[in-house]
Amino acid sequence: MYIIGGTASKTVAEDLSKMLGAPLANTISKRFPDDEFYVRVIDDLSGEHVIIIQTTYPDHNIVELFLLQNAVDEAGAKEISVVIPYFGYARQDTKFEDGEPISAKAMANLISLNADRVITVDPHKEHILDFFSTSAVSCSAVPELAKYLKEKNIDLVLAPDKGALERVKHASKIIGCDFDYMEKTRIDGTTIEIKPKKLNAQNKNIAIIDDIISTGGTMAKSIQELKKHGAKNVFVACTHGLFAGDAVKKLNSAGCNEIISTDTVQGKFSKVKIAPCIAPFFK
Repeated sequence: MYIIGGTASKTVAEDLSKMLGAPLANTISKRFPDDEFYVRVIDDLSGEHVIIIQTTYPDHNIVELFLLQNAVDEAGAKEISVVIPYFGYARQDTKFEDGEPISAKAMANLISLNADRVITVDPHKEHILDFFSTSAVSCSAVPELAKYLKEKNIDLVLAPDKGALERVKHASKIIGCDFDYMEKTRIDGTTIEIKPKKLNAQNKNIAIIDDIISTGGTMAKSIQELKKHGAKNVFVACTHGLFAGDAVKKLNSAGCNEIISTDTVQGKFSKVKIAPCIAPFFK
């Protein structure tokens, strides 16, 4: 067994290599002056099970994954497992308007071409796994996030909406605290009101857990409401920290005490490792 980490997921590959006792394959990669990607696998992978790890965000990382898969296939690998820590385009999982692509399906079809198995972490919707024409499963980073939060003396974990309630219910069991969700009410076409139901937030340490933080708007509103209701500290945690635009500024301005994400997308807030979630699939 060999492990290959794409440029977007080097640390995950290194962590998984240590946990499984499997070597990292030697590769050479670079970008040409016109920004096209080049990769070459040095080790002999003939007859080997090869695990490729690559987040497919942003776009150039998708092309890199396709090239890595082809290189490994051309090298004669016996089996190819593709681990996608963060599956970009997964949120476009249906046609919202006529003429749109089903982006998650389009990407899944292409990834399936050179993969015997696909593993991803906390996809936005589980049904996107059905888009792959090869075996596809998911794992959750919630247990690892919960272990980190347990050290913060959390009194209550909240989901940003009712749809994410199972996620915080799982986390609450590990942390040993209460759980609930924020109530969303649409006022009009552009305005959404977020309230912490009738929860007692006074002087409590509260963590809000979500799968993705992108623009941070909904999370910032949730933090503001909890602070209004007397929350002592508000932590925000997510599996996939995209933090697009001024998302971090929004969260900090709202009064967030700590921002926590995993290393599915590498960044300054990647405080939780996801390799422990992935390793059991290969033991």
